[in-house]
Amino acid sequence: MSDDAILAQLHDLQSQLAFQDDTLSALNSALSAQQQEILLLRRQVELLKQRQDEHASVIDDLPGPGAEQERPPHY
Repeated sequence: MSDDAILAQLHDLQSQLAFQDDTLSALNSALSAQQQEILLLRRQVELLKQRQDEHASVIDDLPGPGAEQERPPHY
């Protein structure tokens, strides 16, 4: 292999490595942003679950229909 061919191959490999470094950096940034979004969504789901539990507790404490409000069996 001639020196020119080796230099051309070396240049190509360096270009590929630089491109891969840029791609890796972009993927790392995207992954970091997605992780932050997941953490935020988990917090929101937990808050919604707490609110739902609170509302269910309030509903359970409400008085049900009394005997005077129930329909007779023949209706």
